[in-house]
Amino acid sequence: MTGSILTKNGRKNYYAVLNVYDSNGKRQRKWVDTGIAVKGNNKRLANLELHRIIADYSESRVDLTKDSNFADFLVAWLESMRFSLASTTYDSYKMTFRIHILPYFEKRKLKITNVTPAVVQKYVNDKLKELSPNTVRKHLANISKCLDSAVKQNIIAFNPADRIEKPKEIKYKGAKHYNERQIEQLLECAKGDPLEITILLSLFYGLRRSEVLGLRWDAVDFESRTIAIKHTVVKVGNVLHKNDRTKNDSSYTAFPMSEKIEMELQRWKKHQIEMKTLQPNDYEDNGYICTKANGQLLATDFVSQHFAWLLKKNGMPHIRFHDLRHSSASYLKSLGFDLKDIQVWLRHKDIQTTMNLYTHLDMEAKSNIANSLDIKFQSFSKV
Repeated sequence: MTGSILTKNGRKNYYAVLNVYDSNGKRQRKWVDTGIAVKGNNKRLANLELHRIIADYSESRVDLTKDSNFADFLVAWLESMRFSLASTTYDSYKMTFRIHILPYFEKRKLKITNVTPAVVQKYVNDKLKELSPNTVRKHLANISKCLDSAVKQNIIAFNPADRIEKPKEIKYKGAKHYNERQIEQLLECAKGDPLEITILLSLFYGLRRSEVLGLRWDAVDFESRTIAIKHTVVKVGNVLHKNDRTKNDSSYTAFPMSEKIEMELQRWKKHQIEMKTLQPNDYEDNGYICTKANGQLLATDFVSQHFAWLLKKNGMPHIRFHDLRHSSASYLKSLGFDLKDIQVWLRHKDIQTTMNLYTHLDMEAKSNIANSLDIKFQSFSKV
């Protein structure tokens, strides 16, 4: 393969122009943006980049005659992933593509072979002006998977998303949790509330919102005294997904049912039967545990919003509903359970996730030590 360095009218960068021959021996010229600006002595750098581009394309035996519009390729790739992804993941991808990725690249009308590291880097830099680094990292992951597919199909020589400066991940520092006293206070405040059973199960088992809302009576075995986590309810955009699969393989498990939980579930089941009797024509018997008085499944937004209202009403510190899971971990730690025990109970696939949570919990312990030392040292200074 041969090529040369040229410029385009009105364009700021040098282009590598590759001589490509189709199956009939007809020559085609493919323009690849080098990402190197037209200024100073940069033409020498552009020529070096030309040799690297030719080497990349030659070694990978890329068929440049397959070149197509990048936006069209994005659409085709997303459609190809429809049946290999969980419905919630696919809808999440689809929403990201529809709102952000496709509009950005459609108006630029780029060929896929012209999607260089500089192009991907510009997308990242532009999106960082309006979105958080963590969100942009998710966009980049989607784009990268699509470009990986293009590499496998010999459409491009390498994945340009692998050669950019990625935004640094920002770890969420706002995670809070309740201590033992606050957990007891919350359970007391929740008595008679629409979220009573939802809060209890979430705290006891450290469940995610999608998991506790996904609990059905067919997952409860009063005879063997177990409760299985095997179904989830997740809202993506305006679509509610009810899936017989959980976040990861380790999430699919059965828990032992304690005497307290068995008693509360029996009481709640009796309550649902009474509500069904009182509303023979209006009650929705859908088999879920966390429901309204009419049997309807609690809405995901309602859970988060009503939980915040309940805390404010009772003068309790604000935490997210998901922080009940962190509170469960904190309580287990206070009871003396170790890192591995907590990983098993919370069903973290990777122990690093548990370790990250432990770091947060350890900070509380260190704060308590610091406060105790502070009081002691103050007493020294008064002597």
